[in-house]
Amino acid sequence: MDNLSFIRRTMERATEFTAVSGWGGVTMGGVALVAAAVASRAETAVQWVICWVAAAVVALLLGGAAMATKARRGGTPVFTWSGRRFLLSFLPPLAVGALLTVVLVRSGLVQALPGMWLLLYGTGVVTGGAFSVRAVPVMGACFMLLGATALFGPAHWGNVLMAAGFGGLHILFGLIIARRYGG
Repeated sequence: MDNLSFIRRTMERATEFTAVSGWGGVTMGGVALVAAAVASRAETAVQWVICWVAAAVVALLLGGAAMATKARRGGTPVFTWSGRRFLLSFLPPLAVGALLTVVLVRSGLVQALPGMWLLLYGTGVVTGGAFSVRAVPVMGACFMLLGATALFGPAHWGNVLMAAGFGGLHILFGLIIARRYGG
């Protein structure tokens, strides 16, 4: 029995986290494109931040629901060994981003948010993606490149780079994941 338990644990740890939903990514990208359009009309920096934070919450909820649906359809729980590792690697950079958002808004440094958000989200995707299919960490690296561009580029590029990252990259890689990895 001990040997069977060891074999089962070893096999579980060798599997990729395949519940990342491509269609969930496409949906998240659509939410981001709507947010970019709405945020571009914001009259104040605080309105812009509220728009993007609300969109992030909605997108993460939709992405999580799509992930749970894909896992259920595949007959696997989300919280397998690799699923737990994915979440434990993905969530800390998001938590840091939430805390730094408060600090940067309080300090009047809203122009730094697009770069920081794209970089930290990309970091979470790269680290979480280490336990997932190959396209996931590649997507994270693309987010990080956009984040670096946003940090060092003109401030007025921020909303466009957010749309390109959270909208465009999610849609592009979502379609790739849906096609190659079953939804």
